[in-house]
Amino acid sequence: MQEDLKAFRSETDSSEFTDTVFNCVVPYIHDCRDRSSVSLVCRKWCELDGVTRKHVTIAMCYSTTPLRLRQRFPLLESLTIKGKPRAAMFDLIPEDWGGYVTPWVREISSSLNCLKSIHFRRMIVRDSDIDLLTRTRGQELRVLKLDLCSGFSTDGLLQIGKRCNNLRILYLQESLIVEKDGEWLHELAMRNTAMESLNFYMTDLVKFNFKDLELIAKNCSESLVSVKISECDLTDLSDFFNYAVKLQEFGGGAFSDQPEIYAGLKFPPLLTSMALNYMSQPEIPVIIPFTSRLTKLDLLYALFDTDDHCFLLQRCPNLEILDTRDVICDRGLQIISQFCKKLRRIKIERGDDEEGLVSQTGLISLAQGCLELECLHVNVTDISNEAFECIGTHLKNLYDFRIILLDKQDQITELPLDNGVRALLNGCMKLQRLGIYLRPGGLTDVGLGYIGKYARNVRYMLLGFSGDSDLGILELSKGCPKLQKLEMRGCAFSEEAVSSFVMNLASLRYLWVQGYKASENCCGILGMARAFWNMELISSERHDDDVAHGNMEQRQPPSLLAYYSLAGQRTDFPGSVLPLYPPLNHHLQ
Repeated sequence: MQEDLKAFRSETDSSEFTDTVFNCVVPYIHDCRDRSSVSLVCRKWCELDGVTRKHVTIAMCYSTTPLRLRQRFPLLESLTIKGKPRAAMFDLIPEDWGGYVTPWVREISSSLNCLKSIHFRRMIVRDSDIDLLTRTRGQELRVLKLDLCSGFSTDGLLQIGKRCNNLRILYLQESLIVEKDGEWLHELAMRNTAMESLNFYMTDLVKFNFKDLELIAKNCSESLVSVKISECDLTDLSDFFNYAVKLQEFGGGAFSDQPEIYAGLKFPPLLTSMALNYMSQPEIPVIIPFTSRLTKLDLLYALFDTDDHCFLLQRCPNLEILDTRDVICDRGLQIISQFCKKLRRIKIERGDDEEGLVSQTGLISLAQGCLELECLHVNVTDISNEAFECIGTHLKNLYDFRIILLDKQDQITELPLDNGVRALLNGCMKLQRLGIYLRPGGLTDVGLGYIGKYARNVRYMLLGFSGDSDLGILELSKGCPKLQKLEMRGCAFSEEAVSSFVMNLASLRYLWVQGYKASENCCGILGMARAFWNMELISSERHDDDVAHGNMEQRQPPSLLAYYSLAGQRTDFPGSVLPLYPPLNHHLQ
């Protein structure tokens, strides 16, 4: 009996010691995945994680409720919430799908008193939401990001300018904002003296007065490091650049067709990042004096041809991040491989110019010359297995790879790309994000099996026109142990095969599929129905337009969106919500 008592005391002391140590350690655990693992150990550690967590990202706004968020993390300082699926950016999700910030704003305004940073992405924000948020949290807010959002106007921005006097970062890039006037920027300039970053790039906000930008630069000269604006002639910003002495990033503005008027324009001395809009070859000399210190360039909206790319990029030896279009061509990528050895991220989007040709030739040069690449997104016109093999051989730091095979030419050098994909995955062991969007025959069932076998660390995957039959997705489901999010388009799998895939992959949290083999009543999808798993059938606006005009040949089955949720089935969705089984409410009681 006495020995049992000693053993009990020893275990108790050990447990108390462990808890004491953990109490001291857990505030220093910042990685969200580590935090999630820690919270599963026991109830006490879960509670400790809840009261010490400073930042939370909600990848799907319908995966939980505002009340649950507040109860689980009452002392949050930073919150990111994502709404509409990424497909909404390509008009594949109707505008009225949902993603409203209203319930979240109500909870933030009433309960989350420590919150200083808010980031809404692809959500619908009303002026009334902004009014409530700024009225209750305006003085405490340091960061406000309305990223790819819609539904609000400059009336809402005016409230931000009037009430958020301590704002450090205001991010509005690519949001759809109804513009009434530019008074919002004037209020922001008059009341804020600590702005670090202002971004309304790629918006329709053009009624602002450039004098207000000057005032922001003057009042925030010691803190302002990043400004990205919409269209505005750069000759009007000379005084702004003179005041913004600490500016490191500038984007937007516009160049006219009179290059001589920019000869006296002087940019801030610390500038290392630029997004060049409407710049053509005659204006390039304006930025030549400081190209050697540029680390980031956005040329998506520059009016450059291949020669202009080559001329500029060979003068950027310190470039780390580049966004551009396929007009860069293989020759531009060869120049990058020779002169931009520090490149870490490159994204090449499709351009309107049909002459833009990026192929395996450019990719091979890029892989051989830029060994530090971590992120590679590229739209190609031609491709081969050799290019994939070369990437796998040389780019050992690559964690994000996405390739899209365009339809600019009929003949492709080599298909399928199964062996190349296998070599890529074997070589790039750090890959966490993988996108392979080809054309029919580009990736067979064998290739999908290779992905399942070798994509050990991939958490997000995009597949386009991949696989020959249901066997492909079933082979894929045998691996990918860490896959949480999958998007597929044009992959002709049956509903039963998709359901089997979901049931086989325990790690999966989110699924979006367009272009599957749909049954008449979608009964095959019910094979994946289970508790906490929401399923929605969504018709795109493009499909609705086709039907309205009698174009039934273009008719496609609705896309499928499925995701884990603690919030239960949605009631605000205009499409079809498939039933949960077993009933979710039973598990929540």
